Amino acid sequence: MRRGIAASALVASLALAATACGGDDSGSDSSGPVTITWWDTSNATNEAPTYKALVKEFEAANKDIKVKYVNVPFDQAQNKFDTAAGAKGAPDILRSEVGWTPAFAKKGFFLPLDGTDALAEQDKFKSNLLEQAKYEGKTYGVPFVTDTLALVYNKALFEKAGITEAPKTWDDLKKAAATIKGKTGVDGYWGSTQSYYAQSFLYGEGTDTVDADAKKITVNSPEAKKAYGTWLSLFDGKGLHKADTTADAYAHIQDAFVNGKVAAIVQGPWEITNFYKGSAFKDKANLGIATVPAGSSGKAGAPTGGHNLSVYAGSDEAHQKAALKFVNFMTSAKSQEAIALKNSTLPTRDDAYTDKVKADPGIAGYQGVLSAAQPRPALPEYSSLWGPLDTELPKIAGGKVSLDKGLSTAETSIAKLVPDFSK
Repeated sequence: MRRGIAASALVASLALAATACGGDDSGSDSSGPVTITWWDTSNATNEAPTYKALVKEFEAANKDIKVKYVNVPFDQAQNKFDTAAGAKGAPDILRSEVGWTPAFAKKGFFLPLDGTDALAEQDKFKSNLLEQAKYEGKTYGVPFVTDTLALVYNKALFEKAGITEAPKTWDDLKKAAATIKGKTGVDGYWGSTQSYYAQSFLYGEGTDTVDADAKKITVNSPEAKKAYGTWLSLFDGKGLHKADTTADAYAHIQDAFVNGKVAAIVQGPWEITNFYKGSAFKDKANLGIATVPAGSSGKAGAPTGGHNLSVYAGSDEAHQKAALKFVNFMTSAKSQEAIALKNSTLPTRDDAYTDKVKADPGIAGYQGVLSAAQPRPALPEYSSLWGPLDTELPKIAGGKVSLDKGLSTAETSIAKLVPDFSK
């Protein structure tokens, strides 16, 4: 999601670009190895060590290429890359969130990858993930890791309450939450006020924030109001935890779940390793994973998320060639398997879901819900559309504004982001 950056941050971004520039040879000379720079936006503690090890493996097999690894905090990376690329000094490779890919492609910052070494095994990747990496018919990223949201639940608490299967609809979840509260004393469900987590409610009513094909804003449509009405109703009732509108809400919800203080939440696979660190999931088999409940339309699903590896269009030919080779290596079945085993993240190609990978119940569970995940439209502004909702939804959930007022305000803000869309 785009955020404004202060002048000091801009200076820092330019300084970082100067030291990690793909436009020059980054310390290599004509007779030595080519040095390429990779900005990795993964968690520096839980994920980065695996990537650093793979970098060393790549360098050992490719003596003519050196990789300068730079871990850039995820919440800063979009603005930093935007600034660096605008100054024609971006890194050769970016771990790009899927929502950034069409936006940077539109600006001409990413190299089209169709027919290059990076996509030499294009048919091995999940087709919906490749579609999500496209803009105006060309592919600008190779799917690196993927994710979606699922209903994760504590099997022991469900069983104690006599519930034998995961709720299929939001109404089922309300009933289950009340039963769990009555039988165990623990809340059955705790929802999030973040717009990304509320997206599934829109899908459940067959709608979205916008209709990209019709160029129409739909966040305030009758279907959307019904979706957000259902979302709002899950903060009030027996076994339903009240809305947390504080800045630390994410951590509060996560901590409660992993320590058995709430029976179910909606969460993504990036938290698998942290689930297992909690007291409730010392036994990994206690983690239940199911498709997010369906809405009144009968549809269920959540947004497809994840990251692509993209190559900077402003690098010279030698650096692009080396970068394409590196991307191919990092997205190979062998590397994808290694990443999944170490980081408990979801591979983007079917041949990486080996028996060893699927032995992790978290990965196996999330693999099962991927088929219901919905790719984002190839709309460069799409990810930014959640910004206005992230402002309004906590106000709605906290009772500070009505649902109608909050959605109307969000609609007005979204109209400024996509001025050619009708309401």
